[in-house]
Amino acid sequence: MPNFLLELGTEELPASFVASSAQQWQRLVPATLAEESLTNDSINVYATPRRLAVLVKGLPVQQLDREEEVKGPPASSAFKDGKPTKAAEGFAKKQGVEIDALEVRATDKGDFVFVLKKIPGRMTADILTELVPQWINKLEGKRFMRWADGDLKFPRPIRSIVALLDDTVLPITLVSGSDTVKSDRISQGHRVLHPQPVSIPQAEDYVECLRAGCVEVDRSQRKNQIKAQVEAAATKQSGYADITEDLLEEVTDLVEWPNAVVGKFDDEFLILPPEVITTIIVTNQRYFPILKSPDFPELLPYFITISNGDPAKAAIIAAGNERVVRARLADGQFFYKADLVKPLEDYLPKLATVTFQEDLGTVRAKVDRLCKIASLIATQLQITGEQQAYIARAALLCKADLVTQMVYELPEMQGIMGQKYALASGESEEVATAIFEHYLPKGAGDNLPQTLTGQVVGIADKLDTLVSIFGLGMLPTGSSDPFALRRAANAITNIIWAAQLPINLHQLLAEVVTEFTAARPETPAELLDQLYEFFLQRIRTLLQEEKNVDYDLVNAVLGENDLEYTERALRDLLDARERALFLQQIRNNQTLDLIYETVNRSTRLAAQGDLDKIELEPKAAVKPDLFQKSSEQAFYDAVVQLVPQTLLSKQTRNYQQLVDSLTEIAPTVSNFFDGPESVLVMDSDPEIKQNRLNLLGLLRNHARVLADFGAIVKS
Repeated sequence: MPNFLLELGTEELPASFVASSAQQWQRLVPATLAEESLTNDSINVYATPRRLAVLVKGLPVQQLDREEEVKGPPASSAFKDGKPTKAAEGFAKKQGVEIDALEVRATDKGDFVFVLKKIPGRMTADILTELVPQWINKLEGKRFMRWADGDLKFPRPIRSIVALLDDTVLPITLVSGSDTVKSDRISQGHRVLHPQPVSIPQAEDYVECLRAGCVEVDRSQRKNQIKAQVEAAATKQSGYADITEDLLEEVTDLVEWPNAVVGKFDDEFLILPPEVITTIIVTNQRYFPILKSPDFPELLPYFITISNGDPAKAAIIAAGNERVVRARLADGQFFYKADLVKPLEDYLPKLATVTFQEDLGTVRAKVDRLCKIASLIATQLQITGEQQAYIARAALLCKADLVTQMVYELPEMQGIMGQKYALASGESEEVATAIFEHYLPKGAGDNLPQTLTGQVVGIADKLDTLVSIFGLGMLPTGSSDPFALRRAANAITNIIWAAQLPINLHQLLAEVVTEFTAARPETPAELLDQLYEFFLQRIRTLLQEEKNVDYDLVNAVLGENDLEYTERALRDLLDARERALFLQQIRNNQTLDLIYETVNRSTRLAAQGDLDKIELEPKAAVKPDLFQKSSEQAFYDAVVQLVPQTLLSKQTRNYQQLVDSLTEIAPTVSNFFDGPESVLVMDSDPEIKQNRLNLLGLLRNHARVLADFGAIVKS
């Protein structure tokens, strides 16, 4: 069972492409081998900054022979008077068989000609020679380039190809203009530690041969080595390595033979906020900071570099890194001291010189808008006194740090420096924290604001962006969302849910749109409806993907073309979430099955009546003197008893009470439909028919307090 090795040798690849290309080949290679019926024992993909490789073990020497049935022309066209026509002869020739091999079979569409072809298996070497260019050309990435004078595109120039089937070199050639790369068994070792070529005798020797050349091609091994080296280096400095997963992943794809090097910076720089030092060390330099302890973010004046150079030159490497870090920290120290010369509030006028969006004016104008929105939210939440003052102050100052020197130099520090400068300016802890929190969450899985002030200002900021950008007609598309509007809507929804904020989003959006339209009369009339629909889409997605609620149950809560239900969801996001989660719960424990048939049948029939969907009181909708069967009276009495239970469930959001009551009424309703005293709902007498439809409509309406059962699919 032969083994196959393919290695592309390249110039230094972007770190993002190293991991991405490996993931793509992990999907692509097995899929294409399976399409060719080439079984195997294992497939391992390897990637470093200078190479991408795949090792397939246990391949067959050739494909198995197989049979393939091919359908040809209709029998009436293929044969005339029992003799083959040109159509039959052409089909046989195309399939490479004699006329005698053709068979006539009956199908649903009449008689057709078929042929059973025996296809001999091809040699694996031939198939692999054809597949390799596909594997290369199907790789995708953000920044592909051409080199030399050819049209071949790749993130960096391809310099070599190793293609071995066991010990045999497969003939593969890549041509890009005048640049031609032919396959061989020669790979390249580490650029510094082993600059000599590495000859690979057998495909299965690949990993060990490259290790002998000071290249660790196994990405997981490289990652583990880096983590272990960084932790050991931090321990030697009596500290704790701050290893974030993102940085570890990136550094893994920057080196081929990792070597941890410790650098030091002057203690005087520790007066800087730890976030500034960390941003410079991690974000700008891709180094690992060292903490005094894992539980407290106080930094030691050291950092760890993962070098791809000669370990014997560690001191020289460290000195070079220290010079770079010292210069950056000195700049940071200068900016920090300069920014502290005046209080944060004094930076507000300068916001009028910074454009938020060309058609929406400056950041200062945005601050004015979000201050108004924050006030609307505070009014809705009935916030007064000191808390309201905190919100107003935080809304006013939340963008002021954007024009400080530190944030101009390090944009990642927005909000963080605002918090630091606010405290230094004598602002309250509540206001300072809200300035930082109003940017949260910065991405999926990030923390949400924890203070009420941070929550309100954060919602106001995101809501202003949504309404303003939508107001310009710049709605996100499937592939484009430059203002991160989906993330903003998701964040607003998640903040409301997590903080249990009783915000009426339906009303709030209407108020904000009114304010926006007053300033811009040319605003499209459909703006508000677009925002309603956009939020409903985001709520739907969050409930399905993050809360794991089945799609039909989400539809039953948010409504499908049901204005009352969509409005209800936006008026009370907390209630919408609770109802969706509760529906999923009773589906999972099969309680939903106990009421589904009864309520769903009633809902379908009630649609033929004209009772509005909010009426709950039987005395207002049903005339008992029109009853003809005892089952009608029993149904009526049950609905009368249902009213207080439904109202209490609605008030307390204890929907279990409602479900319990609907479960109790189910046998009575079943008797109304199918029992010995059953009735024909669609009676010939219009008044009796309407009376019975109203009974069913009442049951539907009580159930609608929980969900639109007409949207629920039977389990």
